[in-house]
Amino acid sequence: MERKFRITVDGKEYSVTVEDLSEGDAMILPGPGSMTIPTPRPAAPLSAPAVGKDPVGAGDVISTLGGVVDSIVVSVGQPVNQGDKVIFVEAMKMKTPMVAHRAGKVASIAVKIGDAVEAGQVVLTIS
Repeated sequence: MERKFRITVDGKEYSVTVEDLSEGDAMILPGPGSMTIPTPRPAAPLSAPAVGKDPVGAGDVISTLGGVVDSIVVSVGQPVNQGDKVIFVEAMKMKTPMVAHRAGKVASIAVKIGDAVEAGQVVLTIS
């Protein structure tokens, strides 16, 4: 069954013809009561993805997001304070600093500039 409508869009008037496909052989949607709705299953609990090969230790600084290492502003043996920016990771043209979560000396750097990193990956260790 076709129906004609007059609509106005941004002040301009249009005449349109619409075909009703909810009845007869041309029906594209299921009729009332013809669909069964499955009962939802309880969702499985989410677990954190295992990233990196080594477990995270107390002195490990991890990447908070996936991206590419843009710059490393510390070197091995350098003392750092809690909150110091140590590595910048670029993702979607934004540079995000990874910060030291405690004071100490940089014991090792696990990445180099240009390396791809994943969220949760250890980027350096503070002793």
